[in-house]
Amino acid sequence: VGVNKMDSTEPPYSESRFEEIKKEVSSYIKKIGYNPAAVAFVPISGWNGDNMLEVSEKMSWFKGWAVERKEGKADGKCLIEALDAILPPSRPTDKALRLPLQDVY
Repeated sequence: VGVNKMDSTEPPYSESRFEEIKKEVSSYIKKIGYNPAAVAFVPISGWNGDNMLEVSEKMSWFKGWAVERKEGKADGKCLIEALDAILPPSRPTDKALRLPLQDVY
C-alpha cells in the first residue's frame, strides 16, 4: 500500500499521520479477510517522487517495510521494491480455459 501525498500532511512528511493511516487501512484489510502482516506499507509522495524508486531523505523516520507470508519473508525501503515483492497468483493450467464473451459476432 503506497500512502501517497506525504508532502501535504501537517507537518510535511509526518510519521504520526502515516501510522494513523496504516492502522486504519490494516484494520480494513483484516476485516475483509487478508493478513495485514502480508501487506507492505510505504509512505510516498508521487508529486515529488519521494520513496518511489529510491529512499527519500525527507522521511528518515521510515526504516523500511517487511512482510511475512507462507512463501517466506520480504523487505525493502521503497515502493518499487514492494511492487517487485508481490508474488503473482498461481494459474490453474491443469483446468479448462474459460473466457468471458461480451458479444456474439
